[in-house]
Amino acid sequence: MLEANQIISEWKKGKYHPLYWFEGDESYLIDQLVDAAEQMILKEEERAFNQVIHYGKDSTWNEVMNSCMRYPMFAEKQLVILKEAQQLKDIEKLESYFANPLSSTILIVAYKEKKIDGRSKFAKLIQQKTVYFSASKIKDAQLPVWIQQYLHSKGYAATEKAIYLLADHIGNDLSRITNELEKLFIHAGERKKITEDDVEECIGISKEYNLFEFQHAIGKKNFSRSIQILQYFEHNPKAAPVQLILPVLYSYFSKVYMLASAKGDDKTIASQTGINNWFLKDYKQTAGLYGYEGIEAALLLLHEYNLKSVGVNAVGMEDADLLKELLSKLMYQR
Repeated sequence: MLEANQIISEWKKGKYHPLYWFEGDESYLIDQLVDAAEQMILKEEERAFNQVIHYGKDSTWNEVMNSCMRYPMFAEKQLVILKEAQQLKDIEKLESYFANPLSSTILIVAYKEKKIDGRSKFAKLIQQKTVYFSASKIKDAQLPVWIQQYLHSKGYAATEKAIYLLADHIGNDLSRITNELEKLFIHAGERKKITEDDVEECIGISKEYNLFEFQHAIGKKNFSRSIQILQYFEHNPKAAPVQLILPVLYSYFSKVYMLASAKGDDKTIASQTGINNWFLKDYKQTAGLYGYEGIEAALLLLHEYNLKSVGVNAVGMEDADLLKELLSKLMYQR
């Protein structure tokens, strides 16, 4: 299996294969490959006669097959792209073509949002005969580095806090992250460094009152700061609803829990726990402040209050009251 950058590198060198299969739940990466194929594989003057695009929902398997069986006109190769292939009925009937593709046709299949059943005969043929790429959702811990690399590829940089605010607020939706970054580039004008002020002004994420700052305050056992941020959330419920806050805190303390028992250098610990190197020092401080038993107690409390947030043993309690009660117990359990 090749990585996306390896596939594009081959295309730049004019090296092509008859069959490409791109699948997985990270649509952004698949779209990037397909866009690159449309722009790179054929010359502009060749595309009118030799570039065919099918959409799974609007096509049949035999229409795709017929396109693949044509010969190029006034060019060495023709390009056939099947987008949204997961919506093509009877896609496995392309099996006979996959077994014996034309060397003059380049077929690219974009099978998004899921993977084909790996137990099927067709899936095994795909693995054998195609240049295969699986696009998985990027892990949360890898998002800051991904954002940093994307910024660098566009000639920009950003403060660590600006990057973390984007990763924390948006999550691993790469399409949305890149859309927001493009807005930030326009907002920044000729400046090449994005700051947390830019994120606040352009995207509407408060640089002072957000989940990252809330998590940080709880990790430092700063009760007054935690309450201050919680009051902001109470008056701006869309900024951080309880259904978002509790899972984030549970994930945070889960990583602190793993850190408390991890051994090795910082690089090894970061790999074991999924904690980004930028914030390893902060996580270590939290582990020291809470202690092993305190971290376990925090996880139990978060589980309890997650149940309370859906009405278990807390009928009639407002979300803000639940969180204030939780904060008190978290801060003063030791």
